[in-house]
Order: sequence, then C-alpha cells, then structure tokens
Amino acid sequence: MVPAMMRKTISRFVLAAALAAPWALPHAVDAQTNAAPAAKPKPESKPAEPKTEHLGDAQNWSAYVDTLKTGKVCYLVGRPIKSEPANLKRGDVFIYVTHRPAEKTFNVVSFTPGYPYKEGSDAEFAVESSKFDLFTSKESAWARDAATEKAIVEAMIKGKQATLKGVSARGTGTTDTYSLAGFGQALGLIDKACGVKR
Repeated sequence: MVPAMMRKTISRFVLAAALAAPWALPHAVDAQTNAAPAAKPKPESKPAEPKTEHLGDAQNWSAYVDTLKTGKVCYLVGRPIKSEPANLKRGDVFIYVTHRPAEKTFNVVSFTPGYPYKEGSDAEFAVESSKFDLFTSKESAWARDAATEKAIVEAMIKGKQATLKGVSARGTGTTDTYSLAGFGQALGLIDKACGVKR
C-alpha cells in the first residue's frame, strides 16, 4: 500500500509525466509554433489544482482518480516488493497504469526506476514468461505502443509476479520485483471510475 503522505506527490508526478509523455511532444511543439502568442495570465490567476480521490488499496497497489477541467484521469500505482541491488541509493520506484478517457487513451503503462536510465537503453518488463521491451527517457520507461500496453495489462491480470530490469546512467543494472496480488482489484477500481469495460 502506498503511504498516505506520498499520494499527493504520486498524483502530481503522474500528471506531469502524462503532460511530458514523449509521444505528445511533437504535437505540442507544432501547436506552439502555429499558435498565436498567448495572452499573459493575470497575476492573481492560479492553475486549478486537480481534485484527487483515493479509490482504495489492494495489497501493494493503490487506485486514484484526478478530476480536471479536461476530464478524469484514473490511475493505479504499484511499488516493488524487492529491489536489487539492495544497497543502491535510488528515488521512489513505481509502476503506473493510467486511463485518460478525454484523450481516448487507456491502459497506459509507465515505470519510474528512481534513477535516470542510461541514454539509448531499453528496459525489460517480464510477467511470468512474457517479456516486453520498453523504451526509456530520463527517469521513465514506457511501452512502445497501445497494443503492447494492452498485452502488458492483460498479462499482469493473469500473472502472480513481474520484474522490471533496467540500466542506470552510471551503468548499474537493476531488477525490481512486483507482486501482482491485488493488481486486478485496483485495476477494477480505475476501470469503473473512468468507465472502462473489459
């Protein structure tokens, strides 16, 4: 279960990661290039804070929904039960599954290893005997396409354990082991919150 004091941090990280997703950047650059200059915001105006609701916990998985002006963002967060090497100094290590119905994106799987990945390296996510290659950028890893994301989520529903292997910018190999007990229950919570049917 993710500690309560970390929930706000997780929520902000997920939203920031979603906005900075590599596949969204070219569109964002095009939009900025072709758009008229934006009016300066009034000094007293502040961006609206998302309303975050904790939907529940199941084993090592927690489910949330953020309500934004653009719609709901439903996501679950998991933490590893074991990280190797055990003595390696790292930041927070998480796996996320996110639905954004307003953008018609579902089952978006992303990973944060708690360190910057080696530039140009791939990470490997394995669920039982199924292996998936992930692309990395800075401190995140993603599946390469929606079909792979869907396959990863389906494997996680059926599996008991998963591992994520990566290489840090310093060349250190890491392995994070996740228990999948409770994953299906947490997934059901975000599916219901965002109207996703399986």
